[in-house]
Amino acid sequence: MSENAIFVPARAPLTIALLVLPQSSILEVASALDPLRNANRQLGHEAFRWRVVTPDGQPAPLTCGLSLPASGPLAAAIGAEALIVVAGYRLDLVATRLLIRDLRRIAPRFALVGGIDAGPWVLARAGLLDGHRATVHWEDLEDLAAVHPEIDVVPDRFVIDRNRATIGGAAPAQDFMLALIAARHGPALARQVALSFLTTPRPGAEPQTAPAPDPALDPRVARAVQRMEARIDAPEPVAETAASVGLSARRLETLFRAAFGTTPGAHALSLRLQAARRMLTDTRHPLAEVALRTGFSSPATLSRAFRRAYGQPPGTLRKPESGGFTPPHPRGIFSDR
Repeated sequence: MSENAIFVPARAPLTIALLVLPQSSILEVASALDPLRNANRQLGHEAFRWRVVTPDGQPAPLTCGLSLPASGPLAAAIGAEALIVVAGYRLDLVATRLLIRDLRRIAPRFALVGGIDAGPWVLARAGLLDGHRATVHWEDLEDLAAVHPEIDVVPDRFVIDRNRATIGGAAPAQDFMLALIAARHGPALARQVALSFLTTPRPGAEPQTAPAPDPALDPRVARAVQRMEARIDAPEPVAETAASVGLSARRLETLFRAAFGTTPGAHALSLRLQAARRMLTDTRHPLAEVALRTGFSSPATLSRAFRRAYGQPPGTLRKPESGGFTPPHPRGIFSDR
């Protein structure tokens, strides 16, 4: 992690502007702001300030159906030390060319510019991540790397590289803010804030999909599941998975049935089909590419497995949305620069 100037001990208040795009998640907004509010409460004074802005200054409709009030348009962010873009779905509609242009122009005014969830896509489109290490929501990592080879895309929970910060989603946003609180006011305060939310901060360099320890789950089963999740595109025989965690295939099956009520092979297949369903719903990737990315030998093989699992062929998830619009890229994200 290449630290940023705002990640230093300081007594002066820090102001963060949150640019919230329509179709963002309320959880990501709360994960970014509530740790700061709680830190102020613990300290007994205003160490952190924030303002919420939207592209046009109007309330932003969120994915949960609520609308988030704003202090004003993007220009109202000027004067803050940090600008962080929160984005989720339909970026091809809500992250307009005008917004991209304004972001590119306004970015030098901030000591740190960041993005949460799909926010890094917006920064990338504006050319603000060129030559930087960056992350994005794990569902979009491969596509961001393919579309923007000038960015060093990594699967971390959050990344701070000089004057840029990229954050994979809601839980990593909380981790990022706890790291900021610790840097400015000490790790003891960050621990108190984390305790208030009954959570434990996780480091930015930890992979997004690394599971939190589950005391109820046999650690060998947990490692086997993690291995399956890492091999969605190249599944291995159950015997190899079992050997990798020091078990026989039969013993691993016994433990899986006790934990999940299913076999290791069936669980691995379910993970791959869930990944295929996400791609079919959220992207325009051809069926052949979806099959390749989820470890099926052909589109026909994927179709047969999909129909057995869900009772319908994959093509039924490719119907255009109302009005004839179908998102061209993951979660409606840009398909090119």
